[in-house]
Amino acid sequence: MSPLRTLLSGDLPRSRVLTAALLVVPALVHAQALEGTLKKIRDTKTITIAYRTDALPFSFNDDKSQPAGYTVDICKRVVASIEQQLKLQGLKVNWMPATAQNRFDLVSKKQADMECGATTATLSRMETVDFSNYIFVDSTGVLVRNESGVKTFNDLAGKKIGVIANTTNERALNAALKARLVNGSVVTVKTRDEGLDALEKGAIDAFASDKILIAGLSVKVKDATRYTMLQDDLSVEPYGIMLPRGDAGMRLAVNRALAQVYSTPQIVEIFNKWFGGFGKPTVLLEAVYFLGAVPE
Repeated sequence: MSPLRTLLSGDLPRSRVLTAALLVVPALVHAQALEGTLKKIRDTKTITIAYRTDALPFSFNDDKSQPAGYTVDICKRVVASIEQQLKLQGLKVNWMPATAQNRFDLVSKKQADMECGATTATLSRMETVDFSNYIFVDSTGVLVRNESGVKTFNDLAGKKIGVIANTTNERALNAALKARLVNGSVVTVKTRDEGLDALEKGAIDAFASDKILIAGLSVKVKDATRYTMLQDDLSVEPYGIMLPRGDAGMRLAVNRALAQVYSTPQIVEIFNKWFGGFGKPTVLLEAVYFLGAVPE
């Protein structure tokens, strides 16, 4: 008779049942062998995290050239949880700088175990990588120079609009221009800093990106009063932690960590640290936190 059937049969005294249960449970836990990314993390006692250096306030390098930001803080909590889940001590974190262009390759080619930045989860991207439960939700907005005379999205007709190439923002911008019959000229750039520099120099009239990221750029301009963000929301951008595709164990471990963060005041502390100046979380973001607190 198996240990579990013996326990259920009631043939053993209660003291022996308790002793047997304590022996069986760890055995069942260890019987589930680790695979994929979690096994590599456990064996090497190292986790490699790709992070954006130009996605203020989500992910960037601080004054000491160390990873910082909203997503970075969440990922640090995820690492602490994975350390507990794997029963490790002193898990080493290898922070790997990433760009908008190479972040997907770093994860899909398993050079990084996950990516922490401001990456929108989309179905087409899920063909090559996976995503955790959502960690934030934003929308594509447009920043304009006041002297351009642009007050609404339709005023962008005949104007030059910068956007980072091969992003969801670029797709949202092109779709909005087409849908609203606005004949604007799209100018692609490699980074937000490049786009902001072009806007300041007058090489473009507007710059499209995630609204929170545009707000984060305001600290870099010489005179923020020269710019205005249009009211239009061109898209919905749900962010997730990018993960290797098809690794269910890693995805579960990360989602378990997120559920722990969302179930405690930690998420309030992280939000207030990076976005307190913008007010309270939106209704959509509150829903992300509520639904992300998945029960065990």
